[in-house]
Amino acid sequence: MSVITDGRPVRVVLADDQPLVRAALRMVITDTPDLVVAGEAANGAEAVRLVGETAADVVVMDLRMPGTDGIEATRIITEGPTGARVVVLTTFDDDDHVYAALHAGASGFLVKDMALDDILAAVRVVASGDALIAPSVTRRLIKQFTDRPRTAPAAPRRRAEGITDREREVLTLVGRGLSNTEIAAELHLSIATAKTYVTRLLSKLDARDRVQLVIIAYEAGLVSAA
Repeated sequence: MSVITDGRPVRVVLADDQPLVRAALRMVITDTPDLVVAGEAANGAEAVRLVGETAADVVVMDLRMPGTDGIEATRIITEGPTGARVVVLTTFDDDDHVYAALHAGASGFLVKDMALDDILAAVRVVASGDALIAPSVTRRLIKQFTDRPRTAPAAPRRRAEGITDREREVLTLVGRGLSNTEIAAELHLSIATAKTYVTRLLSKLDARDRVQLVIIAYEAGLVSAA
């Protein structure tokens, strides 16, 4: 499905200190009519600057970069006024950085060895206002995130309170990593109705995006990492 923002292609900033990674992504985006490369950055500071200069919609962000790293850049971008969203590129041995990026406001987590088409699909998902975590890291990542001791004082753990039984069912399925389409099929709803339930949950639980709903589902004990 093509995701268009205000009738234009989604503007993407590629932030990675490896030129070959940026080149591969740029090549496939160039052949994709609903996405366009708005800029390329070799470090976090450049990514932050480019987001401001280009009004980018999505940043595909490496975490380990010289100078301002991807975590700090993610925090600056997501706390800023642009509304840009961040998709993090990670590896299986990079968990500590991913936990920090989750705190910093990233809306997606992708594994670098994913197919390029899958990465583009994830960019579209995040640009549409949703969030995505690669299935290979979803439960392990979030479960360990919610169990890890914080080095700084953490906010009180939120509970899934003040929601209806049906909303609790939807939250449970979100926590299991299901998409709106899969939730609709599981609960015999229309896709539009499933999306409405997710939107209500975001509002009621004061969650920034779907990633935070997944965290809340784990914290509330609705799903486990098993």
